[in-house]
Amino acid sequence: MSQQLILAIGRESGSGGLDIARLLAERFGLPLYDKNILQTAAQERGVSPEKLTRYDEQPRSPLFYRSVRGYSNAPEDAVAQLQFRLLREHAEAGESFVVLGRCAEEVLADRPGLVSVFIRADLPFRISRTPLPEAEAIEFIKKQDRQRRVYHDQHCKGDWGSAECYDLVINSARLGIPATAEVLAQYVLARAGRCEAAAV
Repeated sequence: MSQQLILAIGRESGSGGLDIARLLAERFGLPLYDKNILQTAAQERGVSPEKLTRYDEQPRSPLFYRSVRGYSNAPEDAVAQLQFRLLREHAEAGESFVVLGRCAEEVLADRPGLVSVFIRADLPFRISRTPLPEAEAIEFIKKQDRQRRVYHDQHCKGDWGSAECYDLVINSARLGIPATAEVLAQYVLARAGRCEAAAV
């Protein structure tokens, strides 16, 4: 693939988003950025990755932190903005990569090589992929989804999981994880083919 490709993948808890992101990164020979991007951020700041990881994709609490003239003093916001900056730097350097979450469909919306996908799934499928008893699994899934939604919507104009914010929304329960990744790979190849044809 001669042009830049950035695959931004949002996901519901238990939908297999991480596994799909890994399969697509492997398929196209691309690095995958998820919480590992904080290792770079930690090196830059001279702190331990664990110190930043505790705030990774965490919504800020309005009870303890506030914004003044658009600037927040919440560590959750500082970590989010740090990741957004690093993603933009990778994109502006012309790199191709897969990124999981981190509001990438909006943070990198100006990149012509961006393909944004949201992975959802039926609740029974998601429960079956969670190593907890059913009642606990449901609570875990609800909590993670709520956390991701609030985090996303604090940093983005679009709504988390809303079809209008992504190129494609797909239910991974219909085909399973490997086949869903393959469908998405074919979509990416079709998009890349159209882009290359338009550039000729």
